[in-house]
Amino acid sequence: MKGITPQTILLIIIGYFILLMVISWLTSRKATNNTFFVADNKSPWYLVAFGMIGASLSGVTFISIPGGVGATEEVMKQLTGEATLRANVYFSYMQMVMGYLVGYAVIALILLPLYYRLKLTSIYEYLGNRFGYKTQKAGSGYFLISRILGASLRIFLVTIVLQKFMMDSFGIPFAITVIIMVASIWAYTNKGGIKTIIYTDTLQTLFMLVAVVATIAYIGSSMGQSFFEILGTVRDSEYSKVFFFDNGWSDPNFFPKQFLSGALIAIVMTGLDQDMMQKNLTCRSLKEAQWNMGSFVFVLVFVNALFLALGALLYIYSANIGIQLPAKTDQLYPLLALRHFPQYISIIFLVGFIAAAFSSADSALTSLTTSFSKDFLGLGVGKGDEKTEKKLRFFVHIAFSIIVILVVILVNIFNNGSIVNDLFKVAGYTYGPILGMFAFGMLTTRKIKDNLSIPVTLAAVVVTYLIDTISANSFGFAFGFFILAVNGLMTFLGLWLISEPGKEEEIVPGHSGLN
Repeated sequence: MKGITPQTILLIIIGYFILLMVISWLTSRKATNNTFFVADNKSPWYLVAFGMIGASLSGVTFISIPGGVGATEEVMKQLTGEATLRANVYFSYMQMVMGYLVGYAVIALILLPLYYRLKLTSIYEYLGNRFGYKTQKAGSGYFLISRILGASLRIFLVTIVLQKFMMDSFGIPFAITVIIMVASIWAYTNKGGIKTIIYTDTLQTLFMLVAVVATIAYIGSSMGQSFFEILGTVRDSEYSKVFFFDNGWSDPNFFPKQFLSGALIAIVMTGLDQDMMQKNLTCRSLKEAQWNMGSFVFVLVFVNALFLALGALLYIYSANIGIQLPAKTDQLYPLLALRHFPQYISIIFLVGFIAAAFSSADSALTSLTTSFSKDFLGLGVGKGDEKTEKKLRFFVHIAFSIIVILVVILVNIFNNGSIVNDLFKVAGYTYGPILGMFAFGMLTTRKIKDNLSIPVTLAAVVVTYLIDTISANSFGFAFGFFILAVNGLMTFLGLWLISEPGKEEEIVPGHSGLN
C-alpha cells in the first residue's frame, strides 16, 4: 500500500514547526503590545488578503469541503445545522460562497470605515463607545465563547486525524497530542502576535493551495488527463450541480436560502468577528484594508471552487480504483492522501493540512488574547506601563491556550458522534447577540440602559432557542444558519425595549448611525 510512515509525518511536523519559529523570531524582534495587537498598523494589504484565505479555510474545511461534495445528511448538518437533506450536497456550497460577495461588500463599505474612523483595536470597543462598558463586555464575551468553541473544535477534528495516522503508532495519548499542538501554536505567536500571524498565514495559505493543486494534478495524471482536462471531467460529472431551486425553503440546498446565508455568515462571522477583523485593522490605511477585503473575497471564491473540484475528483478516483469509502466523509481526503497516493503527494497533503490547521488556530488564540486584554482588562489605554501590560498579556495568552486544551480534551471524552454538531450550533447562537448589538448601534440613535444589555442578550438567546425548537418540532422547518438572523432580531427588539431616544450628537464621535 502506498502512503507515508508515522516517523516521516513526525519529521515533517518538526521541520514545519522550526520554520514557523524562524518566522516568529524574524517578526517579533522589538515587538510591543501594539505589535501583538495590530502589527504596528504596517501590514501590506496583499499579504493580509492572501493570508486570510488560510485563516478562513481551516483544517476542518480542508478535509470537510472535498468530502462534502458526495455527502448527504452528515456533512450538511455540520455545515448548516440542518438534519434534513433531499439530495446530495454536490457543489451547492458555491451558492453560499456567492453570497459572501454581498457580505464582504458590506464589510468593506460600512464596517471597515467605522472601525478605522474610531481607530479600534478590538472591534467591540465600538459597543463600549456607543452604549457603555458592560455592553462592550457582552459583545466581547459572546465572541470569546464562540471563538473558544470554534478553535477547540477545529483543533479537535485536526488532532484526531494526526492521532490516527501518527500518534497512536508511538503510543502517545490524545491529551498529550493536544497539548503539544496548542503549545506549539503558543510558542510562535506569544511575542509577535498578529504581526507573526500575517506572515505565517501567507506561507500556510500557499502550502494549502499547493496541496490541493498537486492532488488534482496527480489524480489527473493517474487517469491520463491533463490538469485542465481533469477539471473538464469534474464539470461533466454528476457532482458539478451548483444551483438548487426545486424543493423550496425547507430544502437546505435551496439557492435563496444558501445565498442569503452566505451573505449573513460573511457579515457576522467575519465583519463582526475580532479574529478576522484584527488582521484587517493591521493595514496601513482604510483604503488598503478595503483593497484587502475586495481581493480576498474574489480569491476565496476561486479557492472554494478548487476545493469542490478536488472533492469531486476524490470520489471519481475512489470509484475508478475500487476504494471503499470511509464511514465519515471527512476521512476521505486523509485516507487517500496518506494511504493510497504516492509518498510525495502524502507529504504535500500533510504540510497543507497542518498549515490549514495552524492558520486558523493561531489567529484564534491571538484574537482571544486581544479581545480579553482590550475589552476586559483595558490594556493600551494609558492605565499601565508597557512592561507591566506586556507581562499581563503574556499570561492571558497562556490562559486561553490552557482553556482551549481543556475544551478539546473534554470534547474527545464526551464525543458521542453528535457533540461536534451541537457545539457548532451553540457557537452559532453566540454571534446573534453581537449582530443585534451592532445593528442597533448603527441603525438607530437610541441610548440603552447599559447595565441591562447582558440579561437582554441572554434572554434573546433563550427565546431564539425556543423559536428554533418549536419550529423544527411543530412545523418541520429548521432555520439552520438563519438562526443568526433570528437571534439578532430578538436582541435588537430587546435592546429597543430598554432604550430611550438619543440625540445625534450623543452618538459615538465620528459616527452618526446609518439611519
